[in-house]
Amino acid sequence: MSEKRSRTVAPLHAGPLDVIGDVHGEFAALRALIGHLGYDESGLHPDGRRAVFVGDLCDRGPDSPAVLDLVMGWVQSGRAQCVLGNHELNVLLGAPKHGNGWFFDRDHDVHNGEFLESKAATPERRTHWLQFLERLPMALEREDLRIVHACWDGAAVRALDSASAVRDPRDMYQRFKADAKRLLRESGVDDRAALEMRDHRHSFQDPLAVMPLLPACAEEATLMQNANPLKVLTSGLEAPAETPAWAGGKWRMTNRSRWWRAYHDEPAVLIGHYWRRDARAKAEEVTGDWDYPLGDYGPYEWMGPRGNVFCVDYAVGGRYAERAQGRTAEFKCRLAAMRWPERELVFDDGQRIDTQAASAKCLARNEVVEDSVSGREP
Repeated sequence: MSEKRSRTVAPLHAGPLDVIGDVHGEFAALRALIGHLGYDESGLHPDGRRAVFVGDLCDRGPDSPAVLDLVMGWVQSGRAQCVLGNHELNVLLGAPKHGNGWFFDRDHDVHNGEFLESKAATPERRTHWLQFLERLPMALEREDLRIVHACWDGAAVRALDSASAVRDPRDMYQRFKADAKRLLRESGVDDRAALEMRDHRHSFQDPLAVMPLLPACAEEATLMQNANPLKVLTSGLEAPAETPAWAGGKWRMTNRSRWWRAYHDEPAVLIGHYWRRDARAKAEEVTGDWDYPLGDYGPYEWMGPRGNVFCVDYAVGGRYAERAQGRTAEFKCRLAAMRWPERELVFDDGQRIDTQAASAKCLARNEVVEDSVSGREP
């Protein structure tokens, strides 16, 4: 690994770490988890451990303000670190999305009859949070470990480094967005997509519509995602889908790239973002994904050819849907942390899982399946 550090990738704290998955405003779950991890309210740990947050602190849950205040206090005191997630990026951009109405003067979620219990931001706190979020790094790195919200992509990191003279992430985002739109115009994709939209514009936000795959719209969405390195690191790479899928209040024409399949670097990578399904959860109980990219792996298994990529987001952001169904305890959507270097997973109810042992069991099971298919004795 190069000794040169960038503004995009900040140095990760030395020593033992507890890497906490997406919190999504679930303050009670966060307090329970940090208690099981051994931290006090100020972020101190008796064994000198440090907490690291993978982003998506806010939205959907009942108390995003409390989560942001706690994490901001820990980070600003030097006792924790945090990377920017796609939900924080949306807040910075002032982009209304499903579940983030709590942040805006006009709460679009409440207007739609959703997230009625989510605590609202005040103008004073909103200013403090924006100042905090705009200074968060996109990723953290040290010799043995990398932390990013959704995707470790070398090309995206280099592109951000080359644009590092633009200090404000909002300005940087708009610059890359404008470049992507120029490429769409020059290639003629935007004109073809406009023709497709002319016939299907009103169907895009209708979950009951019979929506065909729109090839130009798929190509447009893919380029707008992959040509913007802030989007790549915070929400991953994408590719055109074979069939459209409904999620997040609209029809989507893309699928998520399984980038970890091609990750061969030595440092391990810890990510969030992908709403991983815990062993106790069925697919229909974990909402929020139009394309579940982790299905090739068990719920506690390390991913990639070197077995060194792990998603620590166990879909706690879906608890709002569980509450709507009447569940008040024993949630299927959970909050977790990965203890490093132990590779032990700790959940907000105190359950602990040795992920190295879980990965070994999955590997052994897969080898037996391959042997039986090939006709060899296991």
